[in-house]
Amino acid sequence: MRDAFINSLTRMAEVDKDVFLLVGDLGFGVVETFEKNFPGQYLNAGVAEQNMAGMAAGLASQGFKPFIYSIANFPTFRCLEQIRNDIAHTGLPVVIVSVGAGFSYGNLGYSHYALEDIAIMRALPGMRVLSPGDPQEVADCMRLIQEDPKPTYLRLGKNGESSLIESVTGVTGFQRRIRKGGQILVLATGSIAKTVDDALEVIDPDQEIFSLETVPQLKPLGLEFERVSNFRTIVTVEEHSVIGGLGSAVLEFFNDHNHSVKTLLLGVPDAVISNQGSSEYMRSLAGLSQGELERRLGDVAYKHGK
Repeated sequence: MRDAFINSLTRMAEVDKDVFLLVGDLGFGVVETFEKNFPGQYLNAGVAEQNMAGMAAGLASQGFKPFIYSIANFPTFRCLEQIRNDIAHTGLPVVIVSVGAGFSYGNLGYSHYALEDIAIMRALPGMRVLSPGDPQEVADCMRLIQEDPKPTYLRLGKNGESSLIESVTGVTGFQRRIRKGGQILVLATGSIAKTVDDALEVIDPDQEIFSLETVPQLKPLGLEFERVSNFRTIVTVEEHSVIGGLGSAVLEFFNDHNHSVKTLLLGVPDAVISNQGSSEYMRSLAGLSQGELERRLGDVAYKHGK
């Protein structure tokens, strides 16, 4: 996803000299080409994320279109006050780009986990929240940002994520159909979507029980009521806390439409996580590895399936 982001940003910078990238002393191996090609549109702010957010707001107030880039917890939790007061409150078109969503940096421990960021960013007034699941969705999100500049949180995985499908089908707005199946609709956001797809391929290879769609836009929520209201069960999957993320947004969505449907939320439980290890190991502890998702979705199929 990092490569897809920087490629899209490079294309934007080629035609728009107001595009500006600020990094928090990282991104090496990713941002060098951008720095070389656009030295006047790039700044390494150092390990000073609060200052970086303030500088981005200042640049935006002068007509620039700044992108802040850092490991997920640093450009969000560390400088939340600056984001709230200087960016969201003022409506300035700053894009906060976090790389390493969820447990992507599992070996570095809890300080590098991004498990509450969607909830926090969704709560900020005027903040658009995007969580693409593969490189294609990253490009789609970047086009949206280019066409409609506004305060935005762009949540990325790490790198090397494969595409969910070769060609996009059944797209309506920011809801993307991956599997068209039965009466249980699985909604996934972020890079965990590929793991969900792989799990469903094992337990429902003929696509008789489950449908799968991705939701890259979490605020405003990219769902169409007519498209999801006829399913008898909804399952949300996210590499994020079960509080405040996709699942919460979907429940709020149905509440706003005065609609009731069985909804199950699969995500990181509300518990202190002190373990550290590979991303796959951490996902397994949270019930989000492929094997755990096969088991949990299999239980859903048994209880609510055909």
